[in-house]
Amino acid sequence: MLTISRITTQRATSARFVLALLVCSTSVTPALAQATLGPPAVCVTSQLSATSEPPALEKRDTETRFAGDAFVRTELFFGSERPGLPEVSLEEFKKFLDIAVTPCFPDGLTLLTGKGQFRESDGQIVQETSFVLVLLYPLEARRDSHAKIEALRTLYKEHFQQESVLRVDDSRAVRVGF
Repeated sequence: MLTISRITTQRATSARFVLALLVCSTSVTPALAQATLGPPAVCVTSQLSATSEPPALEKRDTETRFAGDAFVRTELFFGSERPGLPEVSLEEFKKFLDIAVTPCFPDGLTLLTGKGQFRESDGQIVQETSFVLVLLYPLEARRDSHAKIEALRTLYKEHFQQESVLRVDDSRAVRVGF
């Protein structure tokens, strides 16, 4: 029988590693060995046996599946590059957010930061830090929110010397639950 001490160093290291795994795997406590990850209880409607067929899915309308409120989603992409000045900093943008945006949308918003790229009107490609603002507002407030969003876009362009602020609206109402 070959012992580990007679095996070359590289092979010995591998053999010791395998041996250690074998020894450790047999010493796992039964409770940990039995624990498995599964779906939350609320997601499991019934335990199906291996021979039973899954239940047929009922046709349901959107209200039955998810009874959330109808909201509109708008994303605004604020660039930070400006001619002859440093980029708009995160601190400057947060000040704009606190002073201008939050009063318009006090119920909440989401701010993301990233790196963006676009072509300026003169054809030059610009890469810059971008601030992406995600707004969700009630469908019935669409007209009022549109006016607020356009005012914010204009204010940002003027204050931070921007050519544009990209606006993306989802034309479908999204369902939101709180």
